[in-house]
Amino acid sequence: MRKNMSTTAAEPSSQGFLQVNVVNIQNNFPVKNATVSISVTGEAGNTLEEVTTNNSGQTEEVALSAPPLEYSLNPVEQRPYSEYNLQVSAPGFKTAYISGTEILPQVTAIQPVRLEPEDDPAPTENPIVIPDHTLYGNYPPKIAEPEIQPVGESGEIVLSRVVVPQTIVVHDGVPSDATAKNYYVPYRNYIKNVASSEIYATWPQSTITANVLAIMSFTLNRVYTEHYRNRGYDFTITSSTAFDHKWIYGRNIYESISLIVDEIFDNYLSRPEVKQPILTQYCDGRQVQCLHRGWMTQWGSCELGEQGYNPIDILRSFYGDDMYINTAEEISGIPSSWPGYNLNLGTSGQKVQQVQEQLDAVASVYTAIPRVNADGIYGPATAAAVKEFQSVFGLPVTGVIDFPTWYKISHIYVGVSGIGELYG
Repeated sequence: MRKNMSTTAAEPSSQGFLQVNVVNIQNNFPVKNATVSISVTGEAGNTLEEVTTNNSGQTEEVALSAPPLEYSLNPVEQRPYSEYNLQVSAPGFKTAYISGTEILPQVTAIQPVRLEPEDDPAPTENPIVIPDHTLYGNYPPKIAEPEIQPVGESGEIVLSRVVVPQTIVVHDGVPSDATAKNYYVPYRNYIKNVASSEIYATWPQSTITANVLAIMSFTLNRVYTEHYRNRGYDFTITSSTAFDHKWIYGRNIYESISLIVDEIFDNYLSRPEVKQPILTQYCDGRQVQCLHRGWMTQWGSCELGEQGYNPIDILRSFYGDDMYINTAEEISGIPSSWPGYNLNLGTSGQKVQQVQEQLDAVASVYTAIPRVNADGIYGPATAAAVKEFQSVFGLPVTGVIDFPTWYKISHIYVGVSGIGELYG
């Protein structure tokens, strides 16, 4: 929700929006009353805006100058996003610095910040420097692989069915770089980060959906086949565009991409009679041409989306008519699966009680959300708490627990209850 939007001299058509979400790195609790100073990258000390986080650790949305929209809808030489630096400070915490938060026009960027307590002896990753977007900067092209991968039988977790993992272990470098750090990232956060790094959030919704499906299918192929673990590595995937996808530690994501991922995160791409998710490879189609048939071009997918193609037709235009969307059989790391139907006023039973218990635990930390009595009855008080939860976490405010809301409650509950690791 856009609150008290600040203004700049830029025209609305060349404005983007930024919300900063600040949590304690040790327990994922929101940090209220943190001060966020925003300046243009390269103009340190010249503060444009200064905002403060609320009880949910979130700033209001700030309007910031951005390049014209057409720069991100067509492959042009100009950089289609503006870059900003953030300084985030709060009593009792080390000050965090982020350089290069990317603001696209007409969409909301969400910048996660994880503050370290002053007494935390761990070395800080400070400042966080966000490099160029892959569609603007220069990155190695993907090394071609077969879209159906061999599956070894000696791995630790060779699966008989497709499962959405709780965590992706990202090796921040090429596979052979033993000095590169491994990061443990919740699956949905990983997908949102990659999509925000590799496509523009201003693209048509159908194009974003098609690209998210390709990213998820590729990732789940790496999980299903244990591609790297079967080669003696201790990670799921790398951040190298030559081998996998571009994942960037600490980067901002975009609201339009986040909403789509939350809706479809249990999907992947299949071919008939093939059990594993398809290793859907692609190139940008401008700086790097696809030398292999059957690869998607990202700029081509944007053009098809603008022509009105739906996601599956965009994908089939590149990968063939026998590609279809499948659903994972299991989602790992959750207390309870979505019941398969929406929960709303008048619904009752065990599923309602389960989600009430989780929602109340979240409300004990995110105090803007009303506390909930876990009585198994979906009454007005539960609906009010759900609406506030949806507002805080960027979901459509309906008061109805649908698929994305159920799993978002579960995701946040796992993070703040200490039963799982939550990043970003």
